[in-house]
Amino acid sequence: MAKWTPEHEAPEPLEGPVVATVTGLTIVWFVLFLVQIPFYGWFDDHGHLWWVWTCLAGGGLGLIGIWYVRGRDAAIKRHAAARAAGTDGTDGGPGPGAATGTPAGP
Repeated sequence: MAKWTPEHEAPEPLEGPVVATVTGLTIVWFVLFLVQIPFYGWFDDHGHLWWVWTCLAGGGLGLIGIWYVRGRDAAIKRHAAARAAGTDGTDGGPGPGAATGTPAGP
């Protein structure tokens, strides 16, 4: 079997309003949970009680997701600011190209 080699480089990942998206969907999960609470008895009688708890779990996991994407967004902004300031965003060691003796950038 021949080894597969890519014909071109992979494109950069798409970035969008990740924090807003996760926050909005978390709100949707909590709203769905609150809407189902008045019908708790009906869900219980028909064996669909898991729908209620799935919405609550989605909202709870969404809160964890909000915490995660806010931290990720802050790290991306810190890295971009460090690159704009002329550092490479690491722990203060030598920048790129230091080990090979090549120029670090333009």
